[in-house]
Amino acid sequence: MSIFQSLSINGSALTAQRLKLDVVSANIANANTTRGEFVNGKWVPYRRKMVELAAGTPSTFDSYLKQELNPTGVRVNKIVADQTPFKAVYDPSNPDSDGQGYVMMPNVDVTKEMVDLMATSRAYEANITAFNAGKTMLQKALEIGK
Repeated sequence: MSIFQSLSINGSALTAQRLKLDVVSANIANANTTRGEFVNGKWVPYRRKMVELAAGTPSTFDSYLKQELNPTGVRVNKIVADQTPFKAVYDPSNPDSDGQGYVMMPNVDVTKEMVDLMATSRAYEANITAFNAGKTMLQKALEIGK
C-alpha cells in the first residue's frame, strides 16, 4: 500500500465522520421537536437518525481484487431512523398534546447523543493525526532528495 492510498483512506474516514457529526448535531438540535413530519393527517415527532459506516465493499470479482491491491477506506452505508418508541410527556398546555394532555416527544436521548458526539470527534481527531503523519512522511521523503 502506498502512502497516497493511506491518505485516501484517512480522507474517506474524515468525510464519513464529518457526516456522522452532522447527523448527531441534528439529533441534538431536534431533541424537543414535536412536529417532525406530517404523516397520515397528523404531526409525528422528530425521529432520531443514525449513520451506518462500512468498509468500501466491492460488488464484482474484479473490484474485490482491486480492493485487495488498493484499499478503499470508509463509506457511509446509509442513514437510518431509530425505531425506538417516542416518549410520552404530560403537558396539557402544549398545543401538540392529545386529549389526555400527553405530548409525544422525540426518541432522542441527549446524553447518548453527547457520547456519540465525543466518540465521533475522537475518531475524527485520530484520522487527522494519521493523515498528518502521512503528510509529514511525504515531506521528509522529499527532503531526502535535496
